[in-house]
Amino acid sequence: MSTGRTDTSGTGTAGAAGDTGGINTYKGEDRALRADRLGTTGLLLSVLAASAPLMVVAGVMPTVFGVMGIVGQPLLYVILGSVLMLFGFGYAEMSRHVHNAGAFYAYIARGLGPTAGAGASLVALVAYSAMQVGIYGILGFEVSGLFATYLDIELQWWIPAVVSVAVVGVLGWLKIDLNAKVLGVLLVVECALVVIFDIAAVAEPGPEGLSLHAFNPETLTGAGLGTALCFCIAAFVGFEQAPVYAEETSRPQIVVSRVMFLAVGYAALFLAVSSWALTVAAGPSSIADTSLKEGPGMLFGLTEERLGATFTDVLHVLFVTGMFAALLSFHNVVARYAFAMGREGLLPAGFGRTSKASGAPATGSMLQSALSVVIVLAFALTDDNPVGDPTAPVLHLFTWMGNVGALGVIVLMAAASFAVIAFFVRRGAGRAQAPRLVASGLAGLALLAIAVLTVRDFDVLVGSGPGSTLNWLLPGVIVLALAVGLVHGAVLRRTKPDVHARIGLGNEAFQLEKAAKGEAAPR
Repeated sequence: MSTGRTDTSGTGTAGAAGDTGGINTYKGEDRALRADRLGTTGLLLSVLAASAPLMVVAGVMPTVFGVMGIVGQPLLYVILGSVLMLFGFGYAEMSRHVHNAGAFYAYIARGLGPTAGAGASLVALVAYSAMQVGIYGILGFEVSGLFATYLDIELQWWIPAVVSVAVVGVLGWLKIDLNAKVLGVLLVVECALVVIFDIAAVAEPGPEGLSLHAFNPETLTGAGLGTALCFCIAAFVGFEQAPVYAEETSRPQIVVSRVMFLAVGYAALFLAVSSWALTVAAGPSSIADTSLKEGPGMLFGLTEERLGATFTDVLHVLFVTGMFAALLSFHNVVARYAFAMGREGLLPAGFGRTSKASGAPATGSMLQSALSVVIVLAFALTDDNPVGDPTAPVLHLFTWMGNVGALGVIVLMAAASFAVIAFFVRRGAGRAQAPRLVASGLAGLALLAIAVLTVRDFDVLVGSGPGSTLNWLLPGVIVLALAVGLVHGAVLRRTKPDVHARIGLGNEAFQLEKAAKGEAAPR
């Protein structure tokens, strides 16, 4: 293989193969993700599940209203939705040219170089793993609360968390289209119940009536704005995962970009309307105090007042199943990143293999399950009062891991924005591409600003207080991942230039490898 960097996407044999599934044309090859597993609906449901809408409405929104004092949260979702739409113009166009389960790092490698891609690959692996593991914490805590409330059984939080790891691990071994069906059912029911609450809140508003005060720009002022930006942008996480499934999607040139825009548009509308409904139900002038006092319980209290105890009980259960859907969605993404990294030599070759029975990235799935068990049990061993204690380390698991992951994704999106510009400029982008490149540049600058504000306000994000070592230690996880990845990439450049040269090439690299070995693809 040549040690140089050749961009063959979109042209020639390699590009054509990349558009049609690439390595999937090699029958019986366990280094291939199975093609044509997902259509528009299946992919859309898979990526939307990662955002866990009910968890955002019940958990994130009260935190932004109460802890950060941002009454204008609905307007914030509209603004962030616009920024992510700008990001999507270039990102979606990139998805037409590069089909790789490593999405973020593949795009960054193709735009900013293989070494930068190696750094991004480890950041992505750490960020998405952290977000998934964090959700195990809050899921275990909520399930233990349900057992205590409805069955009068004290159940340590880590028990349902570990059981969930096992169930998610099993599903991660199955066909992705089956996973999409599981995610789809859970997501549709979850969103339907939230919409019913929204309608009930508008039909029976609080003492201040149908106020639009939450959309007033003046409501975005306050010291907690930077922190709120990180929390709210994390609520959109999922849409950017669509390219991860490009190799398993029918007509990826069309479906992937379509799904990204649908996901961002839906999330912005759903989140803006639902957060506004909360202000209507509680009243704009009292929403901050109510949220601070009741936390996640605010949604359930407002729901019980309008829709009764039975509906609220169902909502409690769906709160848990929605988190499970998010866990499965993140698990699938991490497994595919590990698969892409193994296939390209960034991880041991065993990770670049798929299950012959289902076509799923089995080794990556096992890695994520093993990491999840280790981290959950590590927090469990430090938990002195695991049942019903809101200050227990289980919540630290959710808060710490979730915010580390959110920071990593924000950094990746910013880097990908600039990578898109570099990629198309090198390809001689003309006037037709200019609007997309300008949009990517604006989105990249906005995302960098959000990343800076996130790091600055990390003490508020994790509740550690000024001067705590957590304020630099937790963001340092992302910095360390980036540094290790960059060093790994630099070492590969010197010691294994052929491996370095194929970082981000995905299917094309595999074809070039087979060609170098003199193997011909069967007709």
